[in-house]
Amino acid sequence: MFAVICDGGRQYKVSSGDKLIIDYRETMNVDDVLKFEEILLAGAKGGSKIGAPKIEGAVVEAKILGHRKGDKLEIQKFKRRKKMRRHTGHRQKYTAIQIVGVTVPGLAD
Repeated sequence: MFAVICDGGRQYKVSSGDKLIIDYRETMNVDDVLKFEEILLAGAKGGSKIGAPKIEGAVVEAKILGHRKGDKLEIQKFKRRKKMRRHTGHRQKYTAIQIVGVTVPGLAD
């Protein structure tokens, strides 16, 4: 069974056992369970369900694997002949999750 979830303005196609990297969840710790309730579409061998805009009662559960930082972005600004130089950097934080289960009422594996 697979599902399309919406998180942080992005859509992810997931199934049980998949690993994802999503936006940082500051309040979540390792091995906590995260529930996604905004399921847009779900499918299995027996058929599929499409939400309008989401499927009521559908839940995707995920386990937090850990937190990490992304690659460093370096930003440089320069204006010639004006002695203006600016250099900054940024590292985005992410949370790694693993999908534990997909539950959709009325849809069997």
